[in-house]
Amino acid sequence: MDWRDRGIVLSARRHGESAAIVNLLTRDHGRHAGLVRGGSGRKLKGTLQPGNLVAATWRGRLAEHLGSYTVELEHAVPATFLDDANRLACLASACAVAEQALPERHPYAALYDGFMALLEALGGDSPHWDAVYVRWELGVLEVLGFGLDLKSCAVTGSNDDLVYVSPRTGRAVSASAGEPYRERLLVLPGFLIGRDVESRDDVALGLRLTGHFLERHLFDGEKNGPPPARERFVARLAR
Repeated sequence: MDWRDRGIVLSARRHGESAAIVNLLTRDHGRHAGLVRGGSGRKLKGTLQPGNLVAATWRGRLAEHLGSYTVELEHAVPATFLDDANRLACLASACAVAEQALPERHPYAALYDGFMALLEALGGDSPHWDAVYVRWELGVLEVLGFGLDLKSCAVTGSNDDLVYVSPRTGRAVSASAGEPYRERLLVLPGFLIGRDVESRDDVALGLRLTGHFLERHLFDGEKNGPPPARERFVARLAR
């Protein structure tokens, strides 16, 4: 059994004296783990940094086995923004969310493409890379069957003046319909429904929105709480 694909390194954990168990997010094979011999050594340690893009070949005796990877670095993405702690924290959060939320070996091409768009935003000069991250988290919810309905008001059916989201149903609510319950509703930042990002507060509200539903549907329970890397990223942006 073998295949070849491009992958984004999500994590690399030491195994034995010099090997590493590496989790990749690939386009055609989903989140997939494999053993990299020498992965903890000096030669490959730089290649296996989270966020790097690699060409990977996986081999195993049977499809259900852990198998082994051979990897070749294509692009050291984090190296382009090593001096930006916020962007590095964002990348760490994305890798952790993908590793914890996605079932192994289920391909989600759209989510992989979204992660690639996020890497492009992080490595470029876009001032709104953090908004791209929020949209990517919405994509995680969508592909796993927990997508939010932000097209029209759950009460009136109108698509005008949408400013809230129901924390129970994930549906948008207009300003007039939600006013009596505003303290119990989540705020819907305009950039998630086609408007411009107005401030860093918009992004914080977006992270609160996606975080609520990630915790409710994917990170529920003491043993499967939100990834610490995501909590650190949210805290960093809030400073």
